[in-house]
Amino acid sequence: MKKIFYIASFFISLLFFIACGAYSFTGGSTGDAKTLQIDFFPNQAALVEPSLSQTFTQELIDLFTRQTNLTTVKSNGDLYFSGEITNYRVTPMSATSDQTAAQNRLTITVNVRFENKLVEKDNFEKQFSFYSDFAADAQLTGSVLDAALEEIIERLTQDIFNASVAKW
Repeated sequence: MKKIFYIASFFISLLFFIACGAYSFTGGSTGDAKTLQIDFFPNQAALVEPSLSQTFTQELIDLFTRQTNLTTVKSNGDLYFSGEITNYRVTPMSATSDQTAAQNRLTITVNVRFENKLVEKDNFEKQFSFYSDFAADAQLTGSVLDAALEEIIERLTQDIFNASVAKW
């Protein structure tokens, strides 16, 4: 009797682990894709932050390698990303009683072309945009700039991931 119980428990456990293996906790489904190609995203905005293109491109690659099993390649990837940074803008957001800005907003917009060579209906070209607010009396340099870029790039890359493989 115990032998039958152990055998049944083993098969139920095995079935449970196999079923869970098909689920990804990141929410991303790459289907049959094995490779990933992400081209460099040049900064074509009117206002240019020198390190933005390199940082954005690397963070996008890092996100996909952390959250999927895809192998990055230089050409002919099953999933292919290209695009450009199209907007880098600082605007005043709220005013004080003496008609000066109390807060500024840094907004970055990225145009992304996604091509899934295995499932063509998933292909898209979209613009993704996000912002970070900072005090108007702070200069957008040093730690203020680093914090703003980190927040914006994290959100942009996650939005791109969600739109391409998580289908959100």
